[in-house]
Amino acid sequence: MSKKATPQTSSWVSKTVKYLWIAFLAGIFGFILFVWMISINFLGLFGSLPDFKALENPDSQIASELYSSDGLLLGRYIRENRSPVNYDELSPNLVNALIATEDVRFESHSGIDMQAMMRVFVKSILLGQNAGGGSTLSQQTAKNLFKTRTDASNGLLSSIPGLRMLIIKTKEWIVATQLEKAYTKNEILTLYLNTSDYGSNAFGIKTAAETFFNKKPAELATQESAVLVGLFKAPSYYSPVYNPDNSLRRRNTVLAQMMRNNYLTREEFDSLSALPIELNYSVANQNKGLATYFREIVKADLIKWTKENLKSDGTAYDLYGDGLKIYATIDSRMQRYAEESVAEHMKGLQAAFYKEMGNRDPWIDESFRVIPNFIENAVRRTEAYRLLKVRYGDDTDSINIKLNEKKKMKVFSWEKGEVDTLMSSMDSLRYYKKFLQTGFMSMDPHTGQIKAWVGGLDHKYFKFDHVKRGKRQPGSTFKPFVYAAAIENGYSPCYSVIDQPVEVYIPGQPAWRPSNANSKFSYEKMTIRHAMAESVNSITAYMMKKLSPKIVAETARRLGITSDLQEVPSLALGVNDVSVFEMVGAFGTFVNKGEHTTPFYIDRIEDKNGNVIQQFTAKKRPAMSEEHAYLMTYMLRGGFEERGGTSQGVNWDLRQGMELGGKTGTTQNASDGWYMGISKDLVSGVWVGGDDRAIHFRSWTSGQGGRTARPIWQNYMMKVYGDESLGYTKGPFPRPERPLSIEIDCDTYERESQRYSDFDYDATKNDF
Repeated sequence: MSKKATPQTSSWVSKTVKYLWIAFLAGIFGFILFVWMISINFLGLFGSLPDFKALENPDSQIASELYSSDGLLLGRYIRENRSPVNYDELSPNLVNALIATEDVRFESHSGIDMQAMMRVFVKSILLGQNAGGGSTLSQQTAKNLFKTRTDASNGLLSSIPGLRMLIIKTKEWIVATQLEKAYTKNEILTLYLNTSDYGSNAFGIKTAAETFFNKKPAELATQESAVLVGLFKAPSYYSPVYNPDNSLRRRNTVLAQMMRNNYLTREEFDSLSALPIELNYSVANQNKGLATYFREIVKADLIKWTKENLKSDGTAYDLYGDGLKIYATIDSRMQRYAEESVAEHMKGLQAAFYKEMGNRDPWIDESFRVIPNFIENAVRRTEAYRLLKVRYGDDTDSINIKLNEKKKMKVFSWEKGEVDTLMSSMDSLRYYKKFLQTGFMSMDPHTGQIKAWVGGLDHKYFKFDHVKRGKRQPGSTFKPFVYAAAIENGYSPCYSVIDQPVEVYIPGQPAWRPSNANSKFSYEKMTIRHAMAESVNSITAYMMKKLSPKIVAETARRLGITSDLQEVPSLALGVNDVSVFEMVGAFGTFVNKGEHTTPFYIDRIEDKNGNVIQQFTAKKRPAMSEEHAYLMTYMLRGGFEERGGTSQGVNWDLRQGMELGGKTGTTQNASDGWYMGISKDLVSGVWVGGDDRAIHFRSWTSGQGGRTARPIWQNYMMKVYGDESLGYTKGPFPRPERPLSIEIDCDTYERESQRYSDFDYDATKNDF
């Protein structure tokens, strides 16, 4: 017989049920109240949440990108190496792998997956089993976008361990549901992929695909997508680079999830899971890729630009977080040709330098004697010495011990690339000081757009830019400015002078008596075009004497030289330091019909949405007449066309069917070799020399610009004119529409000027 419930038992059950309902309803009410208090950050106890405006426009750090004129990504300016993509740029394999692994019910929930939460509650909390996190993609996107787990989001109660995580999770639930209202499912999925950390300094799927596989996200295969999705669990632990075994296991787990959720068949899983992980790994940094020196120069200008320009809301632009798109004038194809030309020539030139140097150090004085304590003095100018000085003060013994302490390092070499070795700071400095350096720049003289820029040998090991920041004596490449002044003052290229000693007297100073490169004088009469072609010093000095240093300096400045120029007679032979950058700009004036165009390298800047913020245009000004400019191109052609011209050795394949102009330059001790070359389309300049003026070939012949610098220009021009896709065609310099007022037919000029000849002029008698 069954027992009947007593009144006392019924009363106890009723009360229990009642209290359970009260507790349940109170729990629901309390949770709702708790969520509400978090949503308004009640009394500052919980930390702030993003407002609705922030949800509509999430502020994620996006790297700014630098593009070439032909659309190639040259590099990024990064705090976090992140570049966003749109949903239609994603591989379906990637989308499937992500949903199958991270949130299989992504399409059906509204930001919170109640089924997953119940699983976590029962298994993880009640049964103590590991049932995963239960976070949806929307919640994880909220975490990525708004940094819900950082100190910046903490409130007064966040220091309580258990409560802190509950507050964080609740915030992510709130933000996830708001994200679901503000965005489509595809947009949320894309936001998640764009804001996730993949390790190896790769933030966002675009950068991750490039870093690990050198692919675009749309090109990722299923197994590659699985590797990247596997990184979300722990980017370092599952890194395919540093922990390949872990990565392989995790990849196969992702593939298994795809099979379990019907994105893969069993056969596809078996096939893909058997494959090894094949990487094409390359971490983006400023030392890799094209135009490394150029990118650093541009960065300095962009930082200045962000300080001088404000957004519409009055805040400053952030180069490292605003996702700006900077379009440069550099052409990636021409840049590659320039870098190849530099590397091809400098490798052989360095070998020749080593051979001539033998076992001797290359830092020598005017008497070719090795300079004592050269490296010991040079090390005092290094950052390593400065830091040791801060640490040890006047304790020179400790400083010297550290400077000579050997340690593992990688060094640059032409023969073997990067070499692992054991060197001290002193050894390293001595090693690197023996390298010859170079700077190369090429410009469209008509637009002022710089097309190629090579600031040195290898940006990782040689940081200094030799195009704009480096300045050295130009030697004979300065002579065209002397002859430009002569042309403007009525002299014809046919004007003839005798190659004989010239003396210039300046009150209170010794007489200036320049010698020719071969230390000889021919005493022959020659035109100034022929004299410039052969780079005869005596005739340039004679013309300087006729014109005055003041006129020559003013002419050079007007044509584009911005460095300080001393108005002294020796200016004619290039004794004042200038940069490749300004020399190319000045020579461009000759090709551009006398109009000086300041070289520039940024075309436009866009915001992350593609809106043009600023368009840059060339700065132009008239510098000389069109006729005089054409006559200077004719003068520069003399190096190719006159007997004994210093450009006669240029490859015939390049010269055929084209008018070219050029000028070599070499300083007195051959520490600086230059070449300036022009065509109707391009003006390019090259400098080659040691880091220090005391570092140079022992033989002036070996160190002259025709051997050290001109081959780089020649190789570059052959590559450029050999590439039909660039659109450059061979041809002559365009002549002015009006007839020339100055005679360049030297036979005619000779007959007409016989009566007025001053060839018997004694150049040793005049002075200023």
